[in-house]
Amino acid sequence: MSDLLGYKGKRVIVSGCFSGMGEATAQSLLDLGAEVHGLDVKPSSLPLTSFNQIDLRDPDSIEAAIAAIGGRVDALFNCAGLPGAGAFAPMDTFKVNFVGTRHLTETVLPMMGPGAAIVSIASTGGLGWSRRIPVHMELMQTQGYDAAVAWAEAHPEHVAEGYAFSKEAVIVWTQFMCARLIKQGIRINCTLPSPTQTPMMATFHAASGKEVVDAAAQPLGRYSTAQEQADGLLLINSAMAGIVTGVVFPVDGGFMGSLATGQIDISAMMKRG
Repeated sequence: MSDLLGYKGKRVIVSGCFSGMGEATAQSLLDLGAEVHGLDVKPSSLPLTSFNQIDLRDPDSIEAAIAAIGGRVDALFNCAGLPGAGAFAPMDTFKVNFVGTRHLTETVLPMMGPGAAIVSIASTGGLGWSRRIPVHMELMQTQGYDAAVAWAEAHPEHVAEGYAFSKEAVIVWTQFMCARLIKQGIRINCTLPSPTQTPMMATFHAASGKEVVDAAAQPLGRYSTAQEQADGLLLINSAMAGIVTGVVFPVDGGFMGSLATGQIDISAMMKRG
């Protein structure tokens, strides 16, 4: 396979490598010749260089896993996540989707140098971030895992069911960190997937309603595949992305562009409120 993306021989970490987008990303990186180190709460069947079992709700497990990997890290793919709408306890969803993801990234950062890159999976469910910038900036000022959890426990009205706020936080954190990290030659971005056919989809249907999820699949007219989402992650984290940083990158078959120009019907999505 061509090395146009520049992953051959690179040491990379993929969280959430057991299934879905994370598994597809890890497999593609293996195909591209990368040295892939996987992290997940469930064991992976892929032929990874190493696998460490972690729980993003447990900072000790995160730190132990990264210590076991050691050495240089060229790219980090934050693919682990939980759905919301009551499928999991709100604080569990918030911890996995944001607090644990941030702690994992901060633990890896000292192992990164110029040319390294970080990408996280956000969600169109986090599109309300711009209306709550002051709230999110309070959260961004917290230092460390425990402080972020304490902030969330003190603000249950913002955390709500956990999913939307956690994905908003990923988006704001990505933009907040970009100027700081680019001074070290490190890039950080996130993606906004359209509804994707992964094992988590049944939970989204049960929690939010199939009609709501289907509405977010406009105008593509179908759910994306895990591989299509992995391709977006690989592209924006690759050497080809140059100085692209702080970007909230839709991988959505035109949903965001069509939403911005009034070309799709979002009435079904609004019924959720």
